[in-house]
Amino acid sequence: MEEIERLAKNGDPAAQNELGMMYKDGRGVPQSDTDAVRWLTLSAGQGHAVAQFNLGRMYSCGIGVPQSDGEAVRWYRMSADQGDACAQCNLGWMYEQGRGVPQSHEEAVRWYRLSADQGDSDAQFNLGCMHGNGRGVPQSHEEAVRWYRMSADQGEAKAQCNMGGMYEVGMAVPQSDEEAAMWYRLAAEQGDAYAQFNLGCMCSEGRGVQQSDAEAARWYRLSADQGDPDAQFNLGCIHEGGRGVPQSDEEAVRWYMLSADQGNAAAQCNLGRMYDNGRGVPQSDTEAVRLYRLAAEQGDSRSQFNMGSMYAKGRGVQQSDAEAARWYRLSAGQGNAAAQCRLGVMYKEGRGVPQSDAEAVRWLRLSADQGDRDAKNCLDKME
Repeated sequence: MEEIERLAKNGDPAAQNELGMMYKDGRGVPQSDTDAVRWLTLSAGQGHAVAQFNLGRMYSCGIGVPQSDGEAVRWYRMSADQGDACAQCNLGWMYEQGRGVPQSHEEAVRWYRLSADQGDSDAQFNLGCMHGNGRGVPQSHEEAVRWYRMSADQGEAKAQCNMGGMYEVGMAVPQSDEEAAMWYRLAAEQGDAYAQFNLGCMCSEGRGVQQSDAEAARWYRLSADQGDPDAQFNLGCIHEGGRGVPQSDEEAVRWYMLSADQGNAAAQCNLGRMYDNGRGVPQSDTEAVRLYRLAAEQGDSRSQFNMGSMYAKGRGVQQSDAEAARWYRLSAGQGNAAAQCRLGVMYKEGRGVPQSDAEAVRWLRLSADQGDRDAKNCLDKME
């Protein structure tokens, strides 16, 4: 420590950078963002590329200095122009997001490629995403896989997760559940929440791994604890069904709530059903309708059907056949057999819609063709 401090005070830029980072991290000196910035600025001002990158990060995050995207870009560019791969990657990201510079996918790709060609795993992942989505370059899943693999082979969890996704659907690689599960596991074991969710799905369905509800629950829980709404929803489902975990309506409700609060339509629907039936929560038609409506307005067909039922019965809302028919129609249009049946009956009886045997038969037949027995019975009576 004494030697580094002596060299830094004598103007050695490498020592100044090291001392700045020691102050930032509190290594061997009292933690001080102000002192970190002071020493990094001295080093960066002498043209030290790593210090310029580090100072750019301080400005980007507003650590020890007022947050400034413009200043972050200025220091990243100085470092990137000297060939620093980390700075090139971060400068690419600033162009991709349009922070401190005009947004430009082409410039983002240019900087990512410079960094990726030096082996930076973050840049390789980002370049894979740009190729996969056709941003700044022609869309190419083959190129996406090539860059994802380079990054994944260096242990980058998000690239490993994306490799899993490519193998799961067979995009630019031969479809393989086993390969997908292998890549998801590598990422999941590093704590990647999306990979943990995906691996949970593979375990639940026995795809690429031995089927295990307990293992599915374990991976869902790890992902859900990080806030993944899909994992929270699935964890609610398995608690409700008692698959791999003890059955508990209360636990199901807890996880559905966490997912629903993030806007997950399926969770909003299931939570509405729990309120509808008084399972794990006090029964409440009002809460059921509120949640069904949130999900229905996102296009969830089950919730649209449930909204139709609530209006038909006047539960939690004023009874209205017209509103019931409207919600049934939205659900039926998405292929929901139960909604098709209910809408057919409403046409048959002329409730909420003009009476029409032809329309009734049309909707009932669509429902019956999906195996709905009520629709088939109704058709038999009409014929």
